[in-house]
Amino acid sequence: MLALKPAAQDFIAARSLTRPVIAGEVIYEDGAPFTHAVFPHAGLISLMATMANSKTVEKTSVGHEGFLGFGLIMGGSGAFGRCVVQVPGYASWLSKADLDQALAEFQCVRETMLSYAKSLITQLMETVACNSLHSAEQRVIRWLLIAHDSVLGDNFDLTQQIVAEVLGLRRATVSAICSQLQSDGLLEYSRGVVTIVDRAGVEARACECLHNIQKASMRHHSPAR
Repeated sequence: MLALKPAAQDFIAARSLTRPVIAGEVIYEDGAPFTHAVFPHAGLISLMATMANSKTVEKTSVGHEGFLGFGLIMGGSGAFGRCVVQVPGYASWLSKADLDQALAEFQCVRETMLSYAKSLITQLMETVACNSLHSAEQRVIRWLLIAHDSVLGDNFDLTQQIVAEVLGLRRATVSAICSQLQSDGLLEYSRGVVTIVDRAGVEARACECLHNIQKASMRHHSPAR
């Protein structure tokens, strides 16, 4: 939203419904038709895949840098994963009709959405590489820092079970990693609330995939002139 010109921001804000989103809330089921584009302002939404054995893994995530409903401008019609809120926050709903009008009236809307598409492709490719080549600790750190970037502040609600589900890891593995990070003074975890104590220290343990994702997001999120 911040990458749009002021007039486009005002148009979308006037026609959007903004409300809180809570952890576990399903925004769209897999394959469900998009009736609205959903723009998170704070919080994180995962697009989840569910296997035949009921195991789950995250395909990608959407925070304040992007939106749900990309298929609306690419000729698609349905969600390509179960869209679940993992970190609570708030988001705006814009109807398909209003999105179509915004695309017709404001060139910056289409340009910004296509820029986000490039950023999303980078995220998808980096995530595939990370899941294939990097350790469980690096994957957990990557995801925690992306979650941290999606909230306003250093505290956010997040259970270890959620982290295990989105990364396809055992909960015990996630628990051991978080315990070590806490012992090292990098984060605090209590009753489902994560506090990043030393962001620089956590980033120092991250793999290059995180930094590549962040760079792509920064390029997309630059405000329009």
